[in-house]
Amino acid sequence: MRAAWQRWQAWVLRRERATTLALFRVLVSAIVLGSLLSAAAAGVIDVTWVDAAYGGMLSLGSGNWLVSLLGGPAPPVVWGLFAVGVAGASLSLIGLGGRWPLFATLQAYRGLTSLNPTASGGFDNLLTIALWLLFLSGCNATLSVDARRKEGTWFSQRSVAAWPRYLLILQLIVMYTATGLQKVSLSWTPMGGYTALYYVLHDPTWLRSEQLAWSVPLTVLRVGTAVTWHWEQLTCLLLAVFYFRATWERPGRLRAAFNRWDLRLPWALIGASLHLGILILIDVGPFSLVSLAYYVNLFTPDEIEAQLFGRPSAAWRAWRKRRTAGSRSRPIATS
Repeated sequence: MRAAWQRWQAWVLRRERATTLALFRVLVSAIVLGSLLSAAAAGVIDVTWVDAAYGGMLSLGSGNWLVSLLGGPAPPVVWGLFAVGVAGASLSLIGLGGRWPLFATLQAYRGLTSLNPTASGGFDNLLTIALWLLFLSGCNATLSVDARRKEGTWFSQRSVAAWPRYLLILQLIVMYTATGLQKVSLSWTPMGGYTALYYVLHDPTWLRSEQLAWSVPLTVLRVGTAVTWHWEQLTCLLLAVFYFRATWERPGRLRAAFNRWDLRLPWALIGASLHLGILILIDVGPFSLVSLAYYVNLFTPDEIEAQLFGRPSAAWRAWRKRRTAGSRSRPIATS
C-alpha cells in the first residue's frame, strides 16, 4: 500500500511546461467563442435559450442554479450570460486575466446550454469538462498575454501540474470506448452488414446536404462503419500505449513492441478522418471540433514545442537520444 501511495503521489505531483495545455486553452476558447457567435449570427439565441413565457420556443423552467439565481431564462439573463461567455472566451483565447475568465466562461456557457440540452445533443459536456480542467490547470503560464506581461516572452519555461492533461486524455479514452461499447445496434456489426452510417446519412435530421450525403457509395459507408466501431472499442488500448511509453526503459517484449511504433499517430489520424467526415456531412454542433481539440493533449509539451514551434528543449533531445539508443541496443526480455 505504501508503494502504491507513493506512486500516486508522484503521479499527482508530476510537472511539465504548460505548452500543451496552453494550446488546448486556445482551441477550446476559440470553439466556445465560435459556438456562441454563430448562434447569435443565426438569430437563435432567443428561440433556443429564452423561455416561452418571454417569447422563446419552449417552456424551459427555471434553468440551472445560476440561471435560477439570476431570475430564470428571461432575455436579460440569457443575453447577459451570452455577453459574459463571449468576453470570458475572448480573454481566455489570448490568455489575459489568469484562470478566472475560464471560470466565467464555464459558468456562462454551462448556464446557457443547460437550458435546452436538445439543441446540442449533449455534446457541450465535452466543452464544460475542458473548461473545468483548464481552470484548475496552469494553462495561462505560456502562450498568453499574462506570460508576455510577467516574463517578457510568449514562451515561458515555467512548469505546471501535469495531471490536468492526464485527465483530459482519460476523458478522451472513456468517451470513445464507452461510445463504441454502446453501439449495440445490429447495423454496427458484421451481422448487420456494417450499415449504420448508411442509415445515419439517410436520416435528414442532422444532414448538411442530402444530395452530398446520399452520393457517398455504400461500400465507403460500410468501411467507415466498421472502422468507426472497432476503432472506438479499441481506444482503451491507449492506456497501454501511454503506460509503456512512460516505462520504456523497462524490459519486456510487449513493451518493446508498443514502443517500436508511436501508435498515437495512426489512432489520431483515424479519428481526425472520421471527424472530418462528420464535419462535412452532418451538423452536430461543436462536437467534432472539441473532440479534435482534445487530441492535442496526447502529446507532451516537448513534442508540441519541437514539432509545431521548432523549439526542442535540451532535455527532450537528450531523452530522444537515450530512448533511441536504448531501443536499438537493449535485448528484448520476456514480459
